Amino acid sequence: MTFTSETAVFEKVFIFLSSCLFSVDTAKKDIVFLLDGSDSTRYGFPAMREVVETLSVDDNKDRVSVVQYSRDPAVQFYLNTYTTKAEILDTVRGLRHKGGRPLNTGAALQYLGDNVFTASAGSRRPEGVPQVLILLSGGRSFDSVDAPASALKQLGVLIFAIGTRSADSRQLQEISNDPIFEKVFIFLSSCLFSVDTAKKDIVFLLDGSDSTRYGFPAMREFVERVVEKLNVGQNKDRVSVVQYSRDAEVNFYLNTYTTREDVLDSVRGLKHRGGRPLNTGAALQYVRDNVFTNSSGSRRLQGVPQMLILLNGGRSFDNVDTPASALKQQGVVVIGIGTRGSDKSELQKISYDPSYALSVTEFTDLPSAPGKDVVFLLDGSDSTRSGFPAMRDFVQRVVETLSVDDNKDRVSVVQYSRDPAVQFYLNTYTTKAEILDTVRGLRHKGGRPLNTGAALQYLGDNVFTASAGSRRPEGVPQVLILLSGGRSFDSVDAPASALKQLGVLIFAIGTRSADSRQLEKKRIKFDTCLAPHEYLKIVGGLHSYSLQLKKSVLGSFTKKNRNKSCLFFLSSCLFSVDTAKKDIVFLLDGSDSTRYGFPAMREFVERVVEKLNVGQNKDRVSVVQYSRDAEVNFYLNTYTTREDVLDSVRGLKHRGGRPLNTGAALQYVRDNVFTNSSGSRRLQGVPQMLILLNGGRSFDNVDTPASALKQQGVVVIGIGTRGSDKSELQKISYDPSYALSVTEFTDLPSVQEQLSSAPGKDVVFLLDGSDSTRSGFPAMRDFVQRVVETLSVDDNKDRVSVVQYSRDPAVQFYLNTYTTKAEILDTVRGLRHKGGRPLNTGAALQYLGDNVFTASAGSRRPEGVPQVLILLSGGRSFDSVDAPASALKQLGVLIFAIGTRSADSRQLQEISNDPSVYFFLSSCLFSVDTAKKDIVFLLDGSDSTRYGFPAMREFVERVVEKLNVGQNKDRVSVVQYSRDAEVNFYLNTYTTREDVLDSVRGLKHRGGRPLNTGAALQYVRDNVFTNSSGSRRLQGVPQMLILLNGGRSFDNVDTPASALKQQGVVVIGIGTRGSDKSELQKISYDPSYALSVTEFTDLPSVQEQLSSVMSTVPVRAPSVTPIAPGKDVVFLLDGSDSTRSGFPAMRDFVQRVVETLSVDDNKDRVSVVQYSRDPAVQFYLNTYTTKAEILDTVRGLRHKGGRPLNTGAALQYLGDNVFTASAGSRRPEGVPQVLILLSGGRSFDSVDAPASALKQLGVLIFAIGTRSADSRQLQEISNDPSYALSVSEFTDLPSVQQQLQSSVEAVVIDASPESPTVTGMLTSTASCWPERLPDLFNLD
Repeated sequence: MTFTSETAVFEKVFIFLSSCLFSVDTAKKDIVFLLDGSDSTRYGFPAMREVVETLSVDDNKDRVSVVQYSRDPAVQFYLNTYTTKAEILDTVRGLRHKGGRPLNTGAALQYLGDNVFTASAGSRRPEGVPQVLILLSGGRSFDSVDAPASALKQLGVLIFAIGTRSADSRQLQEISNDPIFEKVFIFLSSCLFSVDTAKKDIVFLLDGSDSTRYGFPAMREFVERVVEKLNVGQNKDRVSVVQYSRDAEVNFYLNTYTTREDVLDSVRGLKHRGGRPLNTGAALQYVRDNVFTNSSGSRRLQGVPQMLILLNGGRSFDNVDTPASALKQQGVVVIGIGTRGSDKSELQKISYDPSYALSVTEFTDLPSAPGKDVVFLLDGSDSTRSGFPAMRDFVQRVVETLSVDDNKDRVSVVQYSRDPAVQFYLNTYTTKAEILDTVRGLRHKGGRPLNTGAALQYLGDNVFTASAGSRRPEGVPQVLILLSGGRSFDSVDAPASALKQLGVLIFAIGTRSADSRQLEKKRIKFDTCLAPHEYLKIVGGLHSYSLQLKKSVLGSFTKKNRNKSCLFFLSSCLFSVDTAKKDIVFLLDGSDSTRYGFPAMREFVERVVEKLNVGQNKDRVSVVQYSRDAEVNFYLNTYTTREDVLDSVRGLKHRGGRPLNTGAALQYVRDNVFTNSSGSRRLQGVPQMLILLNGGRSFDNVDTPASALKQQGVVVIGIGTRGSDKSELQKISYDPSYALSVTEFTDLPSVQEQLSSAPGKDVVFLLDGSDSTRSGFPAMRDFVQRVVETLSVDDNKDRVSVVQYSRDPAVQFYLNTYTTKAEILDTVRGLRHKGGRPLNTGAALQYLGDNVFTASAGSRRPEGVPQVLILLSGGRSFDSVDAPASALKQLGVLIFAIGTRSADSRQLQEISNDPSVYFFLSSCLFSVDTAKKDIVFLLDGSDSTRYGFPAMREFVERVVEKLNVGQNKDRVSVVQYSRDAEVNFYLNTYTTREDVLDSVRGLKHRGGRPLNTGAALQYVRDNVFTNSSGSRRLQGVPQMLILLNGGRSFDNVDTPASALKQQGVVVIGIGTRGSDKSELQKISYDPSYALSVTEFTDLPSVQEQLSSVMSTVPVRAPSVTPIAPGKDVVFLLDGSDSTRSGFPAMRDFVQRVVETLSVDDNKDRVSVVQYSRDPAVQFYLNTYTTKAEILDTVRGLRHKGGRPLNTGAALQYLGDNVFTASAGSRRPEGVPQVLILLSGGRSFDSVDAPASALKQLGVLIFAIGTRSADSRQLQEISNDPSYALSVSEFTDLPSVQQQLQSSVEAVVIDASPESPTVTGMLTSTASCWPERLPDLFNLD
């Protein structure tokens, strides 16, 4: 399809763009068109040109630029070249196609950021004018687009990417701020409440359940008032109203009425519907499927904005996640308005953005918006004397925009330095004139030091209070605007956090003398019920006037302060754990510009090395110097003593050269220094650090190589001088806070003097003391002891606290309770299990933030001492962990979450700082002497590997020779592929190493093209990693896939690679120079598992690296508990209208299966659930204890009926309500959990997420469907595609009964009980977690 044939589509796209970008008459914008001018768009170029001509721009407000590109970009005209629409159109009409190849979209995007979205080119970005980029592309980019697109977004550029079918849609989505037809920035201010704005389709979804009976008149009145503001008409705004409780019912559709009067008449006549329960999820699904449709009057496909306003008074009985997500994907902007009866987190999930979830106390509060309480906190210290008039002026201008006279908005002003002084309270004045008079008369307070923390505390205690006029208890939004000109002398964390917990929305504006990190801690995202148009008004005011403020108040950090911060950071990073080994690479800027500073750099490296414990099994050091190219002075394995390293460092000579290519140097150290052959021990889990000393801005791009190092787990610390680019250093560094600065390199020695005086760390253990961990508590206690024994408590470096929790937390001792290791160990040995339920991990995390990680409890966080939390959990938290875990991370706490098999792994990942930083209870409690694994080799047998195939075959041989092949040991399979995949032998074909080797030696090259790696990955997942092919995945045996690949895949690898990872298969990708490196990284289980050789003949060089990776595969440790008895079996029966005639056969089937179970001796338990639209439990796992009772109940089952069939909701319900301890599930005790689904049709809702959630709980799912069922859906639901069985009708169920029972018994016997997952060495676990943890929570 050409651009010409897609002109109609483009017109629709631009109608859509116009409605979003150009509907606000008052807005200015800078618009840049980036046109694909490559050879492939020659015939479509006139259509592109025509598209540019159709856009509406305003002579006096908008600016336009056009850039054309292929290999290189070419500016047709800049944003400041033309000032009239006529000039722009004349030039556009004369545009000629550029031509050329390849298509380098990434380079073009980079060019725009560097040369077009700049002040010199006419961009008004510094003035706050919106920046818009519209990309028209006709093909896939030859280079990477990720980093340059990300850089433009960071500049605030809103990107719309439009492509033909030849373009890469995923690439376009990566480039765009959001996929174009899915998400668009639409705020209420521009779309909802202005008659002049673009047309829109608005649906009101009203909670008509029993609980809203008395609030319904207020809801009706609210809808009236909103509609009165709209411009209703066939080609203007359209309105629909839907009411719901158990089911949804349309009052009128989007195309029912065409005048405002008709809509209002209908709204005024609305009657409360009533009913229960409240199924918000089903209602959202209903409006998506029945109201936001063409036939119901929706103009979504014409690009008209779609809005849903939900008025809700209670928590939903069903799940809202999937339907809410579906609406967002459809581009519907959802605004959720709830009362105090609503579930706030649920509303935030439903809303288009969490900030679109608004709140009122009761529906009666809806008609009259309550305004806001605005407090200005002004820095009145000595340093802001000259800038104070600008602050005063700023306050005046903001106040002028507020609605004070009608008692909506209230204002207070507080000035502070050492102490705060209230100029006037929120209830002092009631008119705007009085406030403005007082503000004009404000005088500068003066004084020092600047105690911002004390001032924030004062506001919480004395200003944001009812007695001072705050209407917070009534739900009125509370806003604080802080204007600061310097760094606070005291700590701001706790008081700022306290204000946020009160619901205060904080905007912090600082001059360059202020501490940006401190301001960042004070600022929070808008998440209150402040009306969006009011929010924009405030933000606009802040943006406009903060520039003036910044110019007026000047100052800078002293050299001493900068050096101190640099020192403090490196101390805690490098030297907090004396016993830890690490690999440290120094990357030194050796360009011409650092000639005079080089001796100071050399001396700095010397002094750091002097503090290290250098040795073969201790610290290793490498030095690399760079300018245009990078050059290694010595590798990590060159020297094994500190003296040798120091001698080499002292002999370093300045390299010289230009330009400075920092990006290339970062890539070089990643590919050549942080490698096994160069001495890096990354694959053995040793921390990897890169210390960059840099004196100037890089000539090349640093984004991609910096990102690659981070993905590889290298912690980069960037130290720059005043000649360096600060933002570049922040990008390079592992975290922006790891980018340090000195004025000159000669300042480095002053930093070094105190490097060894690192302040240690504060370690808090949070132990699950609930009923479910009673038997495991001694092991937890031992674990804590072993970790404490590794810490440096006696010399006052490390401090320890222990907290135990179940329903509530209980502190065993605080960080400042004990000062010696002996005291701590004595107390730990005497710990007793707390007991209690439920398990509230969220509340415990919150408690730690408020009561343990505090100065009064001994935390040294304000002094910069690292804060570490180690959580040991034995179950899923009953409450939400997201917000409290996030709050601890914002405090800078490094969290390690360790869980047993009963814990929720996703929850632990959410709690941990990084998803990779969580572990299942490990080799400290269980030892693994031998490990079995299933290994599949997937060999590229395409035409391009013909000459390399013998080397591949030999490589497989050598790997197999190292394995312990046997029926109950290692199993091996080989698959070859090109266009299609072909199995040479399965995992259960051979049971001896000799047989495998004989078969491998006889392998012949397959040949063929193209290379479909994606299809091959899917094939091995569906046909090789299966029970029938010999895979023991369901028994917990590690699954490995080793891919040998020689070229880029012709098809897409993302989905099948992701599916393998979800199945727990560890993929190691080995490629040659012909392979696509980024593709291999996507395929591999972790990017670091993507290995590389130049040719297949070089494969022996990566064998050692492969062995290292294979030794860290997740393995199952044998359990120390006896085999768990029996199993818990749940039957989920399709009771929808379509199975009425087949239900007796389903009932008989359940009876026959139950008759085979061992219920009477308490081995097996049974539950039956029937479902259609909603699930209904017939009986739980703990309802009956005898087979006779179960059979009696099953015989009496009646068909439920109903529609549609929501299998996804039913699966979700099982996870939340049936596979639980309270319902009789013995999952926490390790008893196998089995689900048998009988389905007679396709599910109306999505099954993926709930099925996946059950599998993560360890539920073994078998699905049996009739010919009316969706076989693919059943395979997705099942643990393995082979567990999805099929019959023509339910009357044929007896034919699969034996097959089902055999499968269940085979898997259950092998899987009883499930053992904890261990990430560690396969052959030895001599180093227990306590010994490894110091390496992990050392901040390097």
